[in-house]
Amino acid sequence: MRGLFGLALGLCALAKLAVGPVLAGEAIPAPLIETPSLKDEVLSGRLPAIAARIPAEPSIVRLTGPHLAPGRHGGDLRVLMARQKDIRQVVVFGYARLVGYDRKFRLKADILKSFKVEDGRIFTFTLRQGHKWSDGHPFTPEDFRYYWQDMALDKDISPHGPPKSLLVNGKLPKFEILGPNTIRYSWDEPNPFFLPALARPNPLWIYRPAHYLKQFHAKYVAEAELQAKVEAAHKRNWRALHFSRDRQYRYDNPDQPTLQPWISTMRPPAERFVFSRNPYYHRIDTAGRQLPYLDKMVVSIASAKLIPAKVGTGESDLQARYVQFKNYTFLKQGEKRNNFEVRLWKTAKGSQMALYPNLNVTDPVWAKLVRQTDFRRALSLAIDRHEINQVVFYGLATEGNDTVLAESPLYRDSFRTRWAKYDLAQANLMLDRLGLDKRGSGGIRLLPDGRPMEIIVETAGEDSDQADVLELIRDTWRQAGIRMFIKPTRREVLRRRAKAGKTVMSIWFGLGNGLAGPDTPPADLAPTRDDQLQWPKWGFAAAASRLKLEDVDVPPVRRLLQLNNRWIRTGDSAERTRIWEEMLEIWADQALSIGLVSGVLQPVCVRKGLRNVPQKALYNWDPGADFGVYRPDTFWFDDAGEK
Repeated sequence: MRGLFGLALGLCALAKLAVGPVLAGEAIPAPLIETPSLKDEVLSGRLPAIAARIPAEPSIVRLTGPHLAPGRHGGDLRVLMARQKDIRQVVVFGYARLVGYDRKFRLKADILKSFKVEDGRIFTFTLRQGHKWSDGHPFTPEDFRYYWQDMALDKDISPHGPPKSLLVNGKLPKFEILGPNTIRYSWDEPNPFFLPALARPNPLWIYRPAHYLKQFHAKYVAEAELQAKVEAAHKRNWRALHFSRDRQYRYDNPDQPTLQPWISTMRPPAERFVFSRNPYYHRIDTAGRQLPYLDKMVVSIASAKLIPAKVGTGESDLQARYVQFKNYTFLKQGEKRNNFEVRLWKTAKGSQMALYPNLNVTDPVWAKLVRQTDFRRALSLAIDRHEINQVVFYGLATEGNDTVLAESPLYRDSFRTRWAKYDLAQANLMLDRLGLDKRGSGGIRLLPDGRPMEIIVETAGEDSDQADVLELIRDTWRQAGIRMFIKPTRREVLRRRAKAGKTVMSIWFGLGNGLAGPDTPPADLAPTRDDQLQWPKWGFAAAASRLKLEDVDVPPVRRLLQLNNRWIRTGDSAERTRIWEEMLEIWADQALSIGLVSGVLQPVCVRKGLRNVPQKALYNWDPGADFGVYRPDTFWFDDAGEK
């Protein structure tokens, strides 16, 4: 695997893999060091001592290597978020998962003691003996059984059945409890999506705190008692009540036990949310200190537009979200004065942003046009990516298509450069040959029905760099006889309009994982999800398991779907490599996603004295969970001190 950030997921080898704790078999350090902020509760008897709180088989973390060191307890970490619902980022930030990616993007057991995969279809999970929820109740196979039988298979709670990640060709897994700490999921065919789904920023939650949620379930509570609870909570029925109490990702129910490093303590609405340490967290360091090192995370809500300014005045201890590369100069000016440091981490998207022609647009004239390969190619050729790079990203990005990065073992130069060189003459010639040679007022080309060629590019308005980039594209497209209009909206509205076929083109991020290897699912390159803006109708049908090959009436896209299905069925890494290469070839040649630049640097603002935060690293959503793979439970302040 090539490059510093080569993504060694190794999913093809999972059939032979069993991964244990960070240091499998290592003895628990002695003596254990009690957490200072919990000593009063321990002395009063409200909380057991540390030896009774951690699992009998904890995850023992060794902090060695560049810029890593064992820490000490104390301190509150301040972060800024733009919306109250963004408190769910604390779950992303904490990144406690059954299995998760490490700093080298390898899947490892985390909450689990170990996992074993046989034939890519039989998954055996072993829990840590003595592991407890944040309220001290044991975490056991019953929490998995409750989710599976009483939620996923319960038609009242899950009327559409279990999540797609738990289905293989529409078939459910067999769920078994093999012992007091062992469970198994098995399918008739391989399920290569299962473990990556468990490791996502918003993971597949296949367990629940059964002891807590049973009090809101009709199976376990008398009808009159449950109805009284429904009325007291002002809910429509017991299902709505249960749903309102089950907030593992939204993280706005302080009563719900968790396995995350920090516990929710406040309910919305608020402008400031405090998350306190989980006294039963399963990880310790080699000195015997229970993680997390930090006592609290404090999330303050501020306008997204004001967050860079607030970070520049020292109001955040660790910030990357809502901070963009264009803020870099301003932030650097505030470093010394406000006691923080700006680091630049590389992003791993296939393209920082990409244009998506909607192949499912309902306007018949536009539908015929955007489905013509040479039209999409001409649009790509009429973009001056070098200008975008120089003006918006100071020449530090990589120009080209939306594809895998050079650090990926699948990378080829041709994937990056195909139809991505600025060639206005060629673009104009291709448009003329498509019969778009008639022009109207101002030299704007005319569509076959006589309308001026005006493309509305819709944006979710979440990245202000998009507006700057689109202004530059507007200028060069104008020279190709195309008038562009920019329509900002909200994410939900954009996706809804795309599914309805109302959008002609939109702008969004490129491929989420530019470091993919042969055993990484290639689902982004084929219709598989309902949030894919270039074919939302087909993606929606695929997400509902209703998409048939014959429904996809664009042959290259139909081929991508065939290849993706073939990838799922094979466990052979060489065959998966061939499938990936053909899919990337089609993706680049067909200009199904018009990429612009990649490798954009992400400013990461770190308070001086906050240790174990990498100097240089990869900033990515999935895989990565932004900061999650770097284990913020190991971050610590060297000036916090222990009392």
